[in-house]
Amino acid sequence: MKPTIYDVAEKAGVSIATVSKVVNNTGHISDKTKKKVMKIMEELEYQPSSLAAALTGKKTFTIGVLVPDISNPFFAEVARALENNARERDYTIILCSTDYQKEREQDYMELLLKKQVDGIITATEPKDVSAFQKLRNRHIPLLMFSIAHLALSSHVVTTDDLRGGYLAGRYLLDHGHRNIAMITEIERPSGRLRLEGFKQALSDEGIELDDHLVIHAKSKIEDAKSAAKQILQMKQKPTAIFASTDLIAAVFLKEARKANISVPHEISVIGFDNTVHAQIADPGLTTIAQPINELAHYAIGQLLESIENPEMQGRRIMLTPTLVERESVRDLNKK
Repeated sequence: MKPTIYDVAEKAGVSIATVSKVVNNTGHISDKTKKKVMKIMEELEYQPSSLAAALTGKKTFTIGVLVPDISNPFFAEVARALENNARERDYTIILCSTDYQKEREQDYMELLLKKQVDGIITATEPKDVSAFQKLRNRHIPLLMFSIAHLALSSHVVTTDDLRGGYLAGRYLLDHGHRNIAMITEIERPSGRLRLEGFKQALSDEGIELDDHLVIHAKSKIEDAKSAAKQILQMKQKPTAIFASTDLIAAVFLKEARKANISVPHEISVIGFDNTVHAQIADPGLTTIAQPINELAHYAIGQLLESIENPEMQGRRIMLTPTLVERESVRDLNKK
């Protein structure tokens, strides 16, 4: 059985109130009594309840993090970066993966509120806006990571997805590609912005992207497989594909290999995120890199600042993506 505050008080020969003052560093307690109580706490391996701390109006030093799919390497790397940055500030995170499901999102929001987290970071498009709006009434800061929602007053830390999509389109055009398709997460704002930027790059060259060359798919293996097969079965295949995530691009590479279609000789591929998928792909995946560590640094810093000042106005921080060149795009200008 876990030791309680009563056990500590009894063994130390002091009152429960004295133990509480030592735990919360309040009141006037002699150094001798403090050391005695702390020694007993260590012997009993007593851990003060974060919920109890919250009920006394103190911080719990925990942050809730919602991601849509932890199996996606981008969100796994985001979670790790957020955790590392939080630990440097003596905070821990509670990670929740919603799998794009409204029910899970609602359940996790209730859980995080019960855990009395000091703030919440969400990287998933809210399915139930009302659940997030409750946070404001409870003075719990919200930060949206790589997404934004007009109905929610929150801090935002994101990548310039419009610029990223433009970079991808410009790179393919500069390498002589004109017949290009895109696979994108149209349900996510980031996916829509990447598509918009991509279209703008093509438009600058007088090229209009046909609707049938825009394939909608979530960044999940089965969705990506279906999208890849749809393109690979076209009678007139595009010379290049822009995938709005590295996971989608990696699945496309695998499906192309199964269909005996060579990348990049027969079809070129460019991804987005610069996750581990891009680094271990064969051939190495050219991709648009998100500055994940910088994003996490700003996200944690911004959230902790708003925890200290709950009335602080929402801020938007946008970082610039960069292109990382590898071997998955063929230069058609070279004969």
